[in-house]
Amino acid sequence: MPKVDVVSAAGKKVGTRDLSAEVFEAAVNVPLMHQVVVAGMASARRGTHATKTRGEVSGGGRKPWRQKGTGRARQGSNRAPQWVGGGVVHGPHPRDHEMRVNKKMRRGAIRSALSDALASGKLAVVQELAFDEPKTKRAGEVLDALELGGKVLLILPAPSETGAVEKSFRNIRGVRVSYARSLAVYEILAADRVLLTEPAIPVVEGADAGPAGRPSPARSEPSTDAIGDDPPDGAASATPEDGEGE
Repeated sequence: MPKVDVVSAAGKKVGTRDLSAEVFEAAVNVPLMHQVVVAGMASARRGTHATKTRGEVSGGGRKPWRQKGTGRARQGSNRAPQWVGGGVVHGPHPRDHEMRVNKKMRRGAIRSALSDALASGKLAVVQELAFDEPKTKRAGEVLDALELGGKVLLILPAPSETGAVEKSFRNIRGVRVSYARSLAVYEILAADRVLLTEPAIPVVEGADAGPAGRPSPARSEPSTDAIGDDPPDGAASATPEDGEGE
């Protein structure tokens, strides 16, 4: 069973934590992660790109010149594809880019990404983060104490009641805030460091989050149904800009 050090917000080690071998010690399946990431990015596309065919472009109601006698090639319309301002051949049209990925594949990809993060040493576990009010300066001090730099993914068990933690970290460039029940494979792979709060571990391993953002007691045999589930309608990870979704 894999173990990980648990540190306080001040950067001091306060203990160790056992992790689920099924989630954090799974075989890393690179092709599966790639397929899930591609599907997630494709589903995020709006699909509103469009071009006009020669029948949709305005103008071109008559022949540019007569059929014979000019020495030039015959033309039927100045809105044909070979003309400037003409229609586009085989251009894109509005469509849905969604690629179907079943839950089993999504969960497997999440397990692979988390296992790779733990094996590569980019996963860190902090005891708990509790802010009375949004303080970006304090959030920066936490990252400095934990020696986390670059692109950092902060995983919380659930949205906090006041939103102080999310507001404090999302103002820092390169920091992305996500929740355990709506993790995306791309978020984990794109991050240089993954900061997982200790209350979020049971949620990632399969337990349900409590009403106050704290996980309920884990079941004897945790299920991984929560891993990789789609976020609820209208919900998205807090991020400085945009962010993949998956």
